[in-house]
Amino acid sequence: MFQPLGPMTVEDWLVEDQPDDGSRLELIWGYLHMTPAPTGSHQYATGELFAVLRDAIREAGREDLHALPGAAVKISTPFRTGVIPDVVAVLGDINHVSFEPEVVALAVEVWSRGNNREERDTKIASYAAARVPYLWLVELPTGKPARFWGYVLGQSGYRQEIYAEAGETVTPPAPVSVSIDTSTLRLY
Repeated sequence: MFQPLGPMTVEDWLVEDQPDDGSRLELIWGYLHMTPAPTGSHQYATGELFAVLRDAIREAGREDLHALPGAAVKISTPFRTGVIPDVVAVLGDINHVSFEPEVVALAVEVWSRGNNREERDTKIASYAAARVPYLWLVELPTGKPARFWGYVLGQSGYRQEIYAEAGETVTPPAPVSVSIDTSTLRLY
């Protein structure tokens, strides 16, 4: 399917004001996309993942690696794509408004009902094209434990390494050793 690029550039996206209501304004193939403000359960899971990752980075003594919630990533300037993962692990200096994909070691997306299949597939493909080495995906199905996927970048895309759906503790692929009790990613 041919997708003509929209008129917006990554630079245009970066100067746009983010919505005051917690929604996120992202850029996909030159078009602005608004994702709804995350629910409390989404924010809770994101906070848990951020804290576990931050603590693992500290425990590993990695002063060059930093966990950040909701940081803008310039996925591709030529393809006019910029996204805001729920959590990222970035290498080096964090004193930026946005980050080049080369410094993103891990991207974490917590999917909500507002994220449609096309958006999900586009983001996963964008992270792979930008060569982000590790990707975690989390879904929060109503009344059930969180679903967790952990991926490693291969030659032609991501390879699934971990899947959990019943509240298991997993050791997902990451730039540092980390253990996640997936039962703590949601409150009932």
